[in-house]
Amino acid sequence: MSTIDGLPAHILLVHLVVVFVPLTALALIVCALSPTVARRAGLLLPLLAFVTLVSVPLTTDAGEWLEQKVERTALVREHAELGDGLLPWAAGLFLLAVLVWWFTRGASTRRISGAVRIGATVLCAVVAVGAVVDVYRIGDSGAKAAWQDTLTHSSGDGH
Repeated sequence: MSTIDGLPAHILLVHLVVVFVPLTALALIVCALSPTVARRAGLLLPLLAFVTLVSVPLTTDAGEWLEQKVERTALVREHAELGDGLLPWAAGLFLLAVLVWWFTRGASTRRISGAVRIGATVLCAVVAVGAVVDVYRIGDSGAKAAWQDTLTHSSGDGH
């Protein structure tokens, strides 16, 4: 996918990633902390994580198309390199979301030792935070690549 209604698809699809990665990360942490919430969420958590996972390569592919259409500055290259690193984080979110759903589905939580449960929750938190931080870094580099040298500073009025 290269354009949507004449606009580069990347600048539209990126909003899916910016919304769904943090939303999935938050839902994963909440469901990992509370099996009751996870049971109530049912398939919502893995479905949300699946949408997140699918949105990443769609956005990346559209970004690669756009990269060929803009000037290849150091900022554009940095953004593209950072963007290529998001898929493993999204895959981790999806895998952990499926595991949380699997182990919390049904009427009662499967018997899991406290240490394993704490470790799994910590792993969910680490992957969730890592994914959100990566999205922030990618978005920041993309904004710098898009807006660097396009805004002028007027003298004196501070705007």
